[in-house]
Amino acid sequence: MAFPPRPPRGAFNPRFRKEQQQEHRTNQMIRVPQVRLVGDNVEVGVYSIQEAQRMAQDQGLDLVEISPNADPPVCRIIDYNKFLYEKKKKEKEMKAKAKQSEVKEIRFTPNTDDHDFNFKAKHAEEFLREGNKVKAYVQFRGRAIQFKDRGELLLLKFAERLSEFGVLEGMPKMEGKRMLAIWAPKSQKKKKDSAE
Repeated sequence: MAFPPRPPRGAFNPRFRKEQQQEHRTNQMIRVPQVRLVGDNVEVGVYSIQEAQRMAQDQGLDLVEISPNADPPVCRIIDYNKFLYEKKKKEKEMKAKAKQSEVKEIRFTPNTDDHDFNFKAKHAEEFLREGNKVKAYVQFRGRAIQFKDRGELLLLKFAERLSEFGVLEGMPKMEGKRMLAIWAPKSQKKKKDSAE
């Protein structure tokens, strides 16, 4: 006797909504016999889970598990939504403070003359002062590839010009039809030390 065909598995059910997993366990989700309570509005110590939950209810706040790996787990009695809001706010501030450095490119040819060289060097100095990296390269076209030494001299002269603003990360090297070198900005601490 054949079995009736089974309905396909994994079909979309609009009424089924996966509950969002919380970052910390709170209130009834904490399943340990004892917890260590810390915080401003409680006396620090080890309490039974029922007592800790009762204290949180009396204050109209949540019991939040801060450090689940400790023995016994560390909990605080706080407003969980406010706690999450402040945590996100701190993370946002930290992200805003962390400046992303960019790599700025400067292009030369083997016969770049002095005026162009000085103009590009001023731009590179400005980029390094702002905390960005500078990638300078000499583009060889056609038969100009025969003058590799000229390109290398140009980049070394550029490195000498930028020595007080940045540090050359390596000697100029060939990549295809271009010779390139990268400069990193000197750290702010060093600048402050030299100013004193």
